[in-house]
Amino acid sequence: MGSRKPSGKKKRLASAQKQTKWAPFWLIPKVFGTGRKVHPARLTRKKRSWQRQKLRA
Repeated sequence: MGSRKPSGKKKRLASAQKQTKWAPFWLIPKVFGTGRKVHPARLTRKKRSWQRQKLRA
């Protein structure tokens, strides 16, 4: 893809990129307690990968 993109497409791509991030590290003890070891991706609502589904951005 070219380096020059329309601003609307850039916004849609940026918002879709945020969906792949894990939950913050401080949220784990807050939700599950301090003694529990849980991966931060467990709290992420939407898990999106570039291989799994294509964006119609």
